[in-house]
Amino acid sequence: MNQEPIFLQPVFQERIWGGKKLTALFGYEIPSEQTGEAWVISAHPHGPSKIINGPLAGKTLLDAWENHGELFHKKSSVNEAYPLLVKILDANDNLSVQVHPDDEFARNVENQPYGKTECWYVLDAEPGAEIILGHHAKTKEDLAAKMDHGDWAQLLQRVAVNKGDFIYVPSGTIHAIGKGIVILETQQSSDITYRVYDYDRKDNKGNPRELHLDKAKQVTNIPHQMPKFEQQSYQKEGLHVQQLVKETYFTVYHWKLSGEVTQHLEADFLQCSVIMGNAEIHVNNKSYTLKKGDNFILPYGMDTYQLVGNAELIVSHT
Repeated sequence: MNQEPIFLQPVFQERIWGGKKLTALFGYEIPSEQTGEAWVISAHPHGPSKIINGPLAGKTLLDAWENHGELFHKKSSVNEAYPLLVKILDANDNLSVQVHPDDEFARNVENQPYGKTECWYVLDAEPGAEIILGHHAKTKEDLAAKMDHGDWAQLLQRVAVNKGDFIYVPSGTIHAIGKGIVILETQQSSDITYRVYDYDRKDNKGNPRELHLDKAKQVTNIPHQMPKFEQQSYQKEGLHVQQLVKETYFTVYHWKLSGEVTQHLEADFLQCSVIMGNAEIHVNNKSYTLKKGDNFILPYGMDTYQLVGNAELIVSHT
């Protein structure tokens, strides 16, 4: 069962800030003109991706994780949740300013298995696009005062971004994706968000969107420090590999394929998203076509595979 790629169908999430770029950029059939997120590799209960090929076609990735743990080298004695979640986000408007808890807070306060450390690869950015990353408060008291008084201009730290940029966002980091940005997000499999500020927007019923300032004050890192992480790259045959981040929860790469390469699967399993171009993957004398917008997992036990073509992928593993 585990000798072929597992291709996945995205799960779409409508958002107040969403748009139509997931169709324009990836050809996805989105449910509305306010589609903010495609959960492209997800075993999260709030939106598990559906498997579209092989013996598990029609099942979800959550089903596969729970009932076919051998595909992921899952330790049968551990009742753990699938560790990662990959999304593509279309910020047609500013996302709310938010912060996520770490594992300990998530387990103790929210009764959830994971907090949320995440990272972003910028797939598209309009001129002048910015993100919010971090804050200027020096103490908890300063943070609380600025939040309570709505002193957002003095509190929030803004950073310009361009296509191809990579941003690492550990738990406890105040952040927001700005208008005009499309990102691929690799994160812990968590849906816990504490909203700090939302530009006084109303929901579809005309009510102010809920804020979570008490919890946000508890989990925000003070003072903010830009995370330090090491990036490195190497060439193997026709594949240029850039390691974007290697941290506790995930390792993420940018692969640029120009020709062909034969690889051995060294991780327990690999999550792969094609962000540009076309290619083929050859496994056990079978060929599978890869195109922009495809998302798949190389499962445990696959051993050797060959990539041929001209394409770019974001790849991740625990």
